[in-house]
Amino acid sequence: MPGSAGRSGDPNPGRRRRRRRRTRLTTVKETSAGGLVVDPSRRHAVLIGRLDRHGHLLWSLPKGHIETGETTEQTAVREVKEETGISAHVLRKLGTIDYWFVAERRRVHKTVHHFLLEADGGELSDEDVEVTEVAWVPLAELESRLAYADERKLVRRAFEFLDADQEAD
Repeated sequence: MPGSAGRSGDPNPGRRRRRRRRTRLTTVKETSAGGLVVDPSRRHAVLIGRLDRHGHLLWSLPKGHIETGETTEQTAVREVKEETGISAHVLRKLGTIDYWFVAERRRVHKTVHHFLLEADGGELSDEDVEVTEVAWVPLAELESRLAYADERKLVRRAFEFLDADQEAD
């Protein structure tokens, strides 16, 4: 047909389309531990704030990578101290969260073991380079402050444990 542009309306029939090469991402597994740290009066909990790539402050529970030879409980205690400045001991396991994300051309499957911890001492500190802010937050405000739904669910579970402990006293 005169004036036709060729196949399917292609305005440049002589030019070949380039296919974008898909780069195959390496899949890796990462395991971390951390948790919800409550003060001895069990009225406040410590949260960390990190800036996302858009500059928004997102509040979450402290957590970090398990080092060789550590248990998940030991990691939770160490990471809480490193990220918040607060020394704490584990009261009980809260649960595990796992999720996927892509970073540095890798597809990461991350598993995070969470614990309910009680503060023993220390002072709030945001000296960890991964942390922008650290704060003691009233328990009643935790759910509205936390950025991630799966962490809010763990906090609700922690409240059930704390309520049961209070009733037992």
